[in-house]
Amino acid sequence: MREEIKESILTIEQQRRIAMSGVSSVDSFSENVILLTVNGKRVRIEGNKLKVLAFSEGTGNFSASGEVTLVRYGTQGRALSRLFK
Repeated sequence: MREEIKESILTIEQQRRIAMSGVSSVDSFSENVILLTVNGKRVRIEGNKLKVLAFSEGTGNFSASGEVTLVRYGTQGRALSRLFK
């Protein structure tokens, strides 16, 4: 069975609020890191005082607040770090 790819839109407002559509699951969250799955790939959100405001598994809508310092999509960072070792 083929996995359906959903449209995903990421919005960051003044580095204080983040919203994303097409989210399959919230895998873990803390005050400093939130891990999401979007279309089978991992999305890592880093920051300070992060707080999940809402997540709807049915619609795939997700929102959080706090100071957003980094958003990493997929495994690109790991692949590049292995390449240069």
